[in-house]
Amino acid sequence: MPELPEVETVANGVHDRVHGQRIDSVWTSGKPQTFKSPETEIAEVLTGARIDRVRRIGKTVVADLTRSSGETAQFLVHLGMTGRLLVSHPEVPLPPHTHAVLGLSGGNELRFVDARRFGRLSVVHEAYGGPGAEPLTINEEDFIALFKGRKLAIKAALLNQSLLHGVGNIYADESLFRAKIRPRRQAGKLTRDELKRLRTALIEVLRHAIKLGGSSVSDYVDADGVRGFFQLEHKVYGRAGETCKDCGTALKKIIVGGRTTVYCPTCQH
Repeated sequence: MPELPEVETVANGVHDRVHGQRIDSVWTSGKPQTFKSPETEIAEVLTGARIDRVRRIGKTVVADLTRSSGETAQFLVHLGMTGRLLVSHPEVPLPPHTHAVLGLSGGNELRFVDARRFGRLSVVHEAYGGPGAEPLTINEEDFIALFKGRKLAIKAALLNQSLLHGVGNIYADESLFRAKIRPRRQAGKLTRDELKRLRTALIEVLRHAIKLGGSSVSDYVDADGVRGFFQLEHKVYGRAGETCKDCGTALKKIIVGGRTTVYCPTCQH
């Protein structure tokens, strides 16, 4: 499932290509699993609206709209596991599993493609804020306070979207490795210094992954259909049984909070 860096990359790419344009037409596939809002409402809100900005909030792509009436709204796109948001010329054949096509005043189309249909499209009329804190901007004291008294394993706490939105399996594993913290450690028992180290590692990993266009370990591509490159720099994620790039120890795989987790038994304490 695309995580914060992948969603950020998609949102930025779409923004660069479509902001300021008007949505002239809306087509939807009629597959009910894809639509969190009724398709008729999506079409009504989007048609004629201007796309002012496309950005990421948590793991959701948010398009800020100004409607022809002057009212504002937001178009929310959750990519799910296999969702793609692509900007294409109308002459390019529609990919299989296309569930929405927005015809734009600039001549291109914004297409939502999702083979497994775990993604969701919706419109809202009040500002969407996301479920938790933003990991790229949370300050040190607020980050430490998130985990105070929590009995969850720190890996599970990082994945809890009501605490920090946008962090998923890849970047939780990678950040814990760089912070030298074992994933099963109880979140509430980590020291201030360990949590400060974790916050720094998390921000550095996320920013670097955004710079490299995210991690393409499954179906993820950006707005032009291009894969990311951060998977080439994974230290632990997806590398169970291989040797640690820092110390040479065999990496271990465990389950934490129902999620596959990889760590180094030597580097992480």
